[in-house]
Amino acid sequence: MEKTKSDNNERSKIIYKGIEFAHPSEEQCAKILDFYGIKWEYEPNTFPIEWDKDGNVTQSFSPDFYLPDLDLYIELTTMSQKLITKKNRKIRKLKELYPNIKIKVFYQKDFKNLLRKYGLPKPY
Repeated sequence: MEKTKSDNNERSKIIYKGIEFAHPSEEQCAKILDFYGIKWEYEPNTFPIEWDKDGNVTQSFSPDFYLPDLDLYIELTTMSQKLITKKNRKIRKLKELYPNIKIKVFYQKDFKNLLRKYGLPKPY
């Protein structure tokens, strides 16, 4: 993993295979997918989920990973309950507007259990 300071020195960049991840858990997930030979794309699509009266997109959602061979999106959520509630609303809207989209949400507990099962360190 390459870690570099961003231009504004507020946070370190998390880079794996030339891709900058927003959170260390996403990098760890990418490594797990690679280990099992699962093809993945990082945030390849952004789905509009809310528009203003003029039709301009006011809210959108970009799932963390897309697994093309499984036609499945994965969203990791390792944040506070308040933010999880907001994200769950976005995912509900996504499912309502795009019923053919398959998405699996991994909450912090799920992700920690996965790491523990495979003896991997917590990335955060």
